Amino acid sequence: MTESKPVPARTPRILVADDDPRLLESVRGLLATQGLTIDTASGGGAAIERLRNAHYDLLLLDLCMPELDGRDVLRFMRAAELETLTVVISGNSSVDDVAGALREGAHDYLKKPYQPEELLATVQNALQKKHLEDANREMRARLEKSERLHRLIVNNSPDIVFILDHDGRFRFVNSRVHELLGYTHQEVMDSTILDLIDPADHDKGEYFFQQAGRAHAHIRSIEVALKPRHAGRGPRHFELAVWPTPPGTDADTVDDRIYGTARDITDRKESEAFINFQAYHDLLTRLPNRALFRDRVDVAISQAERSAAHLAVMFIDLNRFKVINDSLGHTVGDRLLQAVAQRLQGGIRKGDTLSRFGGDEFTLLLPDLPDTGAALQVAEKILDCLSTPFHLGDHELYVGASIGIAVYPDAGRTLDALIKSADIAMYHEKKTGKNGVRLFDPAMGGGTPLRLQVEQDMRRALQREEFLILYQPQVDAASGQMIGVEALVRWDHPTRGLLGPTEFIPIAEDTRMIVELDRLTLRGAVHEVRQCQRNGMPEMRLAVNLSPVLVEREDFVETILETLKQADFPPHLLEVEITESLLMSDAHQTVEKLNALCAAGIQVAVDDFGTGYSSLGYLQKLPVHTLKIDRSFTNTICGEDEACIVNAIVSMARGLHMNIVAEGVETRLHYDYLHDLGCPVMQGFLFGQPGPLSTLLEDRTRYPGPARSRRAASVPDTP
Repeated sequence: MTESKPVPARTPRILVADDDPRLLESVRGLLATQGLTIDTASGGGAAIERLRNAHYDLLLLDLCMPELDGRDVLRFMRAAELETLTVVISGNSSVDDVAGALREGAHDYLKKPYQPEELLATVQNALQKKHLEDANREMRARLEKSERLHRLIVNNSPDIVFILDHDGRFRFVNSRVHELLGYTHQEVMDSTILDLIDPADHDKGEYFFQQAGRAHAHIRSIEVALKPRHAGRGPRHFELAVWPTPPGTDADTVDDRIYGTARDITDRKESEAFINFQAYHDLLTRLPNRALFRDRVDVAISQAERSAAHLAVMFIDLNRFKVINDSLGHTVGDRLLQAVAQRLQGGIRKGDTLSRFGGDEFTLLLPDLPDTGAALQVAEKILDCLSTPFHLGDHELYVGASIGIAVYPDAGRTLDALIKSADIAMYHEKKTGKNGVRLFDPAMGGGTPLRLQVEQDMRRALQREEFLILYQPQVDAASGQMIGVEALVRWDHPTRGLLGPTEFIPIAEDTRMIVELDRLTLRGAVHEVRQCQRNGMPEMRLAVNLSPVLVEREDFVETILETLKQADFPPHLLEVEITESLLMSDAHQTVEKLNALCAAGIQVAVDDFGTGYSSLGYLQKLPVHTLKIDRSFTNTICGEDEACIVNAIVSMARGLHMNIVAEGVETRLHYDYLHDLGCPVMQGFLFGQPGPLSTLLEDRTRYPGPARSRRAASVPDTP
């Protein structure tokens, strides 16, 4: 027989559909380096038109596009029965988006922004799969035309191809059985098909082959696990499809009973299992997510109704996690969440359900409780297990928790009612500022949970301009004159009155509303102080505390400089206060931004110095001009031991040629001590409560000057 020459492989054609022109050109350029033929479509409608008029092997598809989105394109392809393989490339990475795309027929899912190597590998894998699918279709077509080609195709099939006799013994099997399962040809020929089926599927397989051997059987395929030859390997999953061989059609097959194929679907089964896991679990901690938790609570409520039993839902919010996450970075924060999840999981009963509800919040379902006291005992056990430090690399980290408990049926008879009650109880406990447990009491009130209510009110407050800018004077210790002010934001809530920053700033940061709030505060303070400068106080300084959330934005420097430009505010009279944790992260971009502010003349101050993860190293290598002594240190200078920290900070600032501002100066003793110590600038209630700028200007002559008396004997010498 003359050997036929191989047909040259056709260059795969790829269509890229996205409404972002830059991404289209980026993907086209990257794939062109691989010698691939690339067409582009700038939207769902253009993609459908291309698919109507040309054949493509692979479609790289964005989900979110105007008019016709990616799912519309997938539905069109399915209706038109196109054989084009689709890989979704999208910024939408929720479980619903991934599962929805796969249900609509997508082969794979790649999240934006992608790595070039990841995209190339995904494309190559998809093209390889497409090639195999095309080859398989071609093989089946040739099988119908020629017995001679049948032998060739069978031996090169990606599937296991076999023929069984009446006893289920192999009469023929191709070489794929060795490649996929490790058996030699002779080992298979000495076995029956049931010998290869995993014991867990043995009964199912036996019934299937009994039915499949009948001429008019309707069952022609089954999914089973087959045992590999080597015990160390796990079973692989196959889809078995069989057809009875018509008797007497060939003398060589007179004893044959069944012709069949076994397609390896292990990757598909694993993908299905992974997608199912993603749908109901948090991938970071591997704990059940909200969806699975809700299912478990629904089941527990149904059981409790039948048996008149109690159950409890706990809301667990970690304390100090945000400080650790901001100071040491998200990688350490993620590892800490994983360690917390493992520790909590190890301290609950087998029938309890621990879930990660989101961020640093966990929920716990306790079914079949004898009484409320049992839930309180579990909560105390959780607090106890979290009291031991977590050792992550070189870090020894401490976290606590605020826990709210809602007991069925007293705190609610539905899932939503129980979760809301537990949430309300948790926030009542969290307001104490300590680790602890709070049982829901109807006296706490129903309605929207406090945190959610504050979030909703805050969105309206930004639109209605309910936030006020108050100022606290910064006083020159030598002359007693006001030389500057710090801008402080307060919320004039329509029903709750004037709210301090601790009641809304953490929520503003979590929801990113802090960006708009900080911009509003900066804009308003710059304009007010600029008017003061024009009206007789040209050197009046302004200090503004800015959130790390705003600093991390790409337009941070541009926002500051543009605000100063619009108000014609002198940059050298603005001092930007940032947290110590932001500097400790030592992010290259943060340093560049602060250097840009310094280059424009703006001063940088470290707020609440010494209360975070302090390191003297960053004070020398980062652009910092001022240290602010936290009020907690100022309040302890009544005795020698307590005053040592303040002495050390002042001396260190002098040695590093930095400015220093002492916060929390509330008494004459504080003033005299700090003045004698050489602290140049002070602020605190001694000089008045925070108020409107006009009020401060009227009262500025009342600020106390330096004391004439000698320094108190209890004041230790400056180190």
